[in-house]
Amino acid sequence: MSGSGDEFYFNIATGQVEQGKVSDWKDRMGPYPTREAAQRALDIAAARTKAWDEDDARER
Repeated sequence: MSGSGDEFYFNIATGQVEQGKVSDWKDRMGPYPTREAAQRALDIAAARTKAWDEDDARER
């Protein structure tokens, strides 16, 4: 697989950051604008999930 080398992805299967669409879509999180952001992919996802859960709780 190939893709733009300008974006970074976090591979959830390997735990590695990849530049461009190297791995299959089911193993990728992203795209992220920088390698550093991709390295924080799981933290970013956890923070977003927490914020969504808090929003849902407020709406109830």
